[in-house]
Amino acid sequence: MDSLITAAARALASGDPLGALNRVALRDDAPALALRGIAMAQLGDLTRAKTLLRSAARAFGPKEPVARARCVVAEAEIALASRELGWPAKTLDAARVTLEQHGDRVNAAHAQYLQVRRLLLIGQLDEVERVLAGLDTTPFPPALMAAHELVLAGIAMRRVQAQAARAALDRATHAARRAGIPALAAEVDSARLVLNTPAARLIADGEQRLVLLDEVETLLASKAFVVDACRYIVRDAHNVVSLATRPVLFALAQMLGEAWPGDVSRETLIEQAFRAKLIDETHRVRLRVEIGRLRGMLEPLANINATKRGFALAPRHARDVVLLARPVEEKHAAVLAFLADGESWSSSALALALGASQRTVQRALDTLAAAGKVQSFGHGRARRWMTPPLPGFATTLLLPAPLPGD
Repeated sequence: MDSLITAAARALASGDPLGALNRVALRDDAPALALRGIAMAQLGDLTRAKTLLRSAARAFGPKEPVARARCVVAEAEIALASRELGWPAKTLDAARVTLEQHGDRVNAAHAQYLQVRRLLLIGQLDEVERVLAGLDTTPFPPALMAAHELVLAGIAMRRVQAQAARAALDRATHAARRAGIPALAAEVDSARLVLNTPAARLIADGEQRLVLLDEVETLLASKAFVVDACRYIVRDAHNVVSLATRPVLFALAQMLGEAWPGDVSRETLIEQAFRAKLIDETHRVRLRVEIGRLRGMLEPLANINATKRGFALAPRHARDVVLLARPVEEKHAAVLAFLADGESWSSSALALALGASQRTVQRALDTLAAAGKVQSFGHGRARRWMTPPLPGFATTLLLPAPLPGD
């Protein structure tokens, strides 16, 4: 490898893409194309970066498998940055195997972390932890150690383990400083910001206040009966019941929880849960049916008692009932939660991450765009959606992940 290529590679490793381009911008050999591609990615021109890396992979040819594998890993990182979650995972895994077989453990580990970050985005936390458990982080350079700790922090935040997340971010900050890469340090600071902004609204005894993730963690570890409107879960110290696929039942549970220890009239339950304007006997029959279903699902946690004017919640084990609500009420809050990372997303990637149909996600995006809450650029399959973070609010609780006790 000649001196210019070596110098450009060192510049990229230290987070200096312009310094790298100054050395290889006019060259079209395979190593220079690869370095130019990585430099353009660091500068934010992901489309040009992808083109350069593909050209580099073709130029290296089959006789240089390690160099081609590194190009594949770099292209996968660009796909992750542009939120192309449908990028072929098997291709990246094949590149990782090639790098391991040829002794390039650092780049092989980097490839594995790209796989892990994709799994983290779509909420497959158990699989992420399984992969991380098999890694030896001892030989990792500071930049890769920072990435490792960021993943651990991401897992902890989605599992509502604020203290563990803070500890991981402290280690990530230390590693990022040793790496000396400003962009990496900024990513750590951005993740830390989530822990210092309100994550939810706590509603109890007719009052409400904003709470941080630390307070949510404390609440979930308490003996309180919690109606979690961020993840459509009802729980106490012993049981967790998910109503994510039963929106009507959760709406009833939410109203009963918010009114506790009082009751809610039948008319109010029908109007809000069924969105009925003119109430007739069929609505009353349906309410009895849905309340019966809700009783069955919440049987380990609480009973639902009929009163003279409606129904009331009666927890079996807890003395207190609290409602954990979104910091800002928004019909499409889950979509905004993903877009709040500041990256550009395709509707197909959002659908994969949310576990919803692409058409459902597209309708939500169109609604949000009409309200001026998101914006798009590009056309057709190249269309991407993005928005700045919701000012002053974290969105960790709106991302897919199992809660403790699931």
